[in-house]
Amino acid sequence: MTCKEFLNELTDYLDGVIDQKDRAELDEHLHWCHDCFVVLKTTEATIEIHRKQEVYDLPEPLRDKLRAAIMSKCKSQKK
Repeated sequence: MTCKEFLNELTDYLDGVIDQKDRAELDEHLHWCHDCFVVLKTTEATIEIHRKQEVYDLPEPLRDKLRAAIMSKCKSQKK
């Protein structure tokens, strides 16, 4: 199993709709491939955050800086 093959199967792996043989191969790949393990854990954490639909308040200075950056980018694309 290659990293590319793992990534192609990631959605089915996370959804639990993968057959036992393929799941075993993916699990084996995760056992030795740190990069794919990190991708899996990051993806799982991202899904969990969205599932909980938690809203995070940004500090006002950061919110203002982010808004200014977005507005600047939008204005530069209109030109």
